[in-house]
Amino acid sequence: MERKTVFPQRLLPYLLLAPQLLITAVFFFWPAAQAVWFSFLRQDAFGIRTSFVGLENFTELLADPTYHEALRNTAVFATAVSLLSLGLGLLFAVLADRRIRGAGLYRTLLIWPYAVAPAVAAVLWIFLFHPQVGLIGRWLNGVGLGWDYKLNGGQAMLVVILAAAWKQVAYNMIFFLAGLQSIPPSVLEAAAIDGARPWQRFWTITFPLLSPTTFFLIVVNLVYACFDTFGVIDALTKGGPAKATETLIYRAYVDGRVNLDLGMSSAQSVVLMVVVILLTMVQFRYVERRVHY
Repeated sequence: MERKTVFPQRLLPYLLLAPQLLITAVFFFWPAAQAVWFSFLRQDAFGIRTSFVGLENFTELLADPTYHEALRNTAVFATAVSLLSLGLGLLFAVLADRRIRGAGLYRTLLIWPYAVAPAVAAVLWIFLFHPQVGLIGRWLNGVGLGWDYKLNGGQAMLVVILAAAWKQVAYNMIFFLAGLQSIPPSVLEAAAIDGARPWQRFWTITFPLLSPTTFFLIVVNLVYACFDTFGVIDALTKGGPAKATETLIYRAYVDGRVNLDLGMSSAQSVVLMVVVILLTMVQFRYVERRVHY
């Protein structure tokens, strides 16, 4: 029997929703609308005169080869960060779900990285991989590998991927751990009695039951890699060397904040927003079919 909540006053549910709707309108819809409007404008070098140019910002942007490079960097970066953070998050969740002494302490330590700000996380990785002062960087140079992510584009991309993924692993682990703890133990015990090995139980029972959590985290991690990794890139490489780690979000920052080209920066923001929306729609259209609720 379905139960419905009945409010004593018809105005009460709207009052309860009003704060969240106001926050969404002020901090999402209004900035998004401004970005769309500014993408059709162009200012002079001093920001005094503004003219309507229509789709010129978009045509110039899509014809720019450096923007194509930023798009490729974003695709590689977002894919690698999502796969690495999801894989490690699931691994740590499986290990933390075991009944061992001090499990609560281990879970707490694994969650801590999520509380670290992206820029601070990048600084920690600088102390590890900097070619002169980093512990791992100095060791790599000591064994003759020629490590210097400030000059080598491939090494720089590797470092920002590791730093961004490390920041997100704890978030993924929290959700995977909650999903693992919601699986009935009787199901796994019955499979064990039937002779299924631990690896077989995981792939045939545990992982399919985690599909709703996995689908949610795929969407969240792609959005994180596209939008929330600016601090990591800015603190570690500033998009270099030679734009090797310049993603779409960092390119929008450089054009808008450094070069003061608000029209081009807004056009890039709109393109990035459309790309993420399309990726999310594709995931809901095709990936969700394999989700078992």
